Amino acid sequence: MKRYQHGLVLGKFYPPHTGHHHLVRTAAQHCERLTVLVCAASVETVPLETRVQWMREVHPDARVVGAVDDTEMDLNDPAIWDAHMAVFRAAVPEGVDAVFTSETYGDELARRFGAAHVLVDLDRTAFPVSGAAVRKDPVGSWGFLEEPVRAWLTRRVVVLGAESTGTTTLARALAEHYRARGGVWARTRWVEEYGRAYSEGKLAALRARFPEAAWEDVEFGSDEFPVIAERQNEHENAAARLGSPVLFCDTDSFATTIWHERYMGGRDPRVEAVAERAAPHHLWLLTDHEGVPFEDDGLRDGEELRPWMTDRFRSELTRTGREFIEVRGPHEQRLATAVAAVDALLGRGWGLADPLPERR
Repeated sequence: MKRYQHGLVLGKFYPPHTGHHHLVRTAAQHCERLTVLVCAASVETVPLETRVQWMREVHPDARVVGAVDDTEMDLNDPAIWDAHMAVFRAAVPEGVDAVFTSETYGDELARRFGAAHVLVDLDRTAFPVSGAAVRKDPVGSWGFLEEPVRAWLTRRVVVLGAESTGTTTLARALAEHYRARGGVWARTRWVEEYGRAYSEGKLAALRARFPEAAWEDVEFGSDEFPVIAERQNEHENAAARLGSPVLFCDTDSFATTIWHERYMGGRDPRVEAVAERAAPHHLWLLTDHEGVPFEDDGLRDGEELRPWMTDRFRSELTRTGREFIEVRGPHEQRLATAVAAVDALLGRGWGLADPLPERR
């Protein structure tokens, strides 16, 4: 294939999949430099800047730019073509000598750019997937998606509750339940509570100096909680990139705001700011303290505070409008209740809006 100076790939990438990435990589192999133009309509669910960020991560050697294009498509209307080209030219004003597409309209698009048209895998035989297929069934298309798209689509379920109420047990059991379904679900992960690992580290460090030290000797400062919340977010995001369409989190940065209140006696806007920056979560499972024996594992000392913490979690979940359910009873009952709620969440789908229709 001929070598080109400046190639162009454009599309909605709503969302990007392996077929899109194959097109971009093919173009990059045959161009001195490549521009990828991401065009998004205002009615679409995934923000333009998010798609641009995804494409930049996957294709760091290409120049990726974005544009809002709210004109519907009509391949037979020259005026509609002119409106689209005005958007394209504003985003990519420099000359283009090759346009790479997998579309039947590629010849006309290239002609309007004054460029050659390079057609790549028109029949989608290399990667049998489309943006419409991904929007309709993200689970069925999971294998065609790159890590940042998976992380964005992943339904995040948080298990939170007072001390010794079985949050870790339930989060682990949920992950095991969905992994047992096989297929794409075999990748299901759960994220451990970072605050516990952090606390273990503090106790170990104290005991290195004072071997007889106990948990009640450990002191926390407010500055530590934003760090704990940030690390919790980071661990979740890393797991979401590699897992299945659902991720289970043993607490989250939102819960850390309540833990700060429990240990420090009040709120901290810095911790709350970290929680606000977290990726969207979709369901919270609040573990009730009643009927669950308190187990002192060396890192717990607040049995008498469990009713207060349960009430605080419930109150804050309600105040902030988060979707949650409470799970009660023995473990088997809690797991069954949680699975039913998670299945209902997944059954609602992802609600990705259709793009602007094409005139026929």
